[in-house]
Amino acid sequence: MNTSVVWITGASSGIGEALVKKYAKDGNRLIISSRKKELLEKLKNDCPTPENIFVLPLDLTAPETFGEACRLAIEAFGSVDVLVNNGGISQRSLVLETQMEVDRKIMEVNYFGTIGLSKALLPHFVENKKGHFAVVTSLVGKFGSPFRSSYAASKHALHGFFDSLRAEHFKDNIAVTMICPGFIRTNVSLNALTGNGTALNQMDEAQKNGMSPEACAKAIKNAIDNKKQEVYIGGKETLAIHLKRFFPALFSKLIKKAKVR
Repeated sequence: MNTSVVWITGASSGIGEALVKKYAKDGNRLIISSRKKELLEKLKNDCPTPENIFVLPLDLTAPETFGEACRLAIEAFGSVDVLVNNGGISQRSLVLETQMEVDRKIMEVNYFGTIGLSKALLPHFVENKKGHFAVVTSLVGKFGSPFRSSYAASKHALHGFFDSLRAEHFKDNIAVTMICPGFIRTNVSLNALTGNGTALNQMDEAQKNGMSPEACAKAIKNAIDNKKQEVYIGGKETLAIHLKRFFPALFSKLIKKAKVR
């Protein structure tokens, strides 16, 4: 089995935590990042080979730290093969009631934090003539839905940026996998920002009944291993992407009535 050095952001819970456990089980060396050092340390010690895991606390709203973070990540195991950009925040608020500070915060974390860290690591990939960016966006990175205006915008922006990066650096043997999950059974809705910036603290019904983080992590790792350019993960909600592409008027009618919170 081929193993890699994989750096995972947003690693302390949800999809990120499940990814850490999946990659660790398969014998990979890991750099795990989030703002919550205590949870990262616990996760490391819960894995079968903690000696293969390097804890690297990281705040995606602090771009001035990204250069040093990359230096430490590379130093941990000599190189980084894959960066899984998984860190981010969600939203549950209507456009009319969402304060601009909330719009900016969502973009700062989801978009600028992700591309800033990726740009900081990119020279390492170019120098090695290999590397892989995996970016966890969302199905709403492909279409918009109610209560997700800035969240959807931030995820759409990631697709534009990384499609360009892929086209610019294919000669450097740098791969990009865009990962679009639907409803996954995590705490993402509990932590989602409302219009005034406070957390929703409520589990969405659709989220509660969604795919398990473990099944999602397995699908993500499979997509990365096979260097897929884009993958849609979830239940019947993934069909919305094809519906929008081929039947946009019908999609527009249905999304207005969709139960998304």
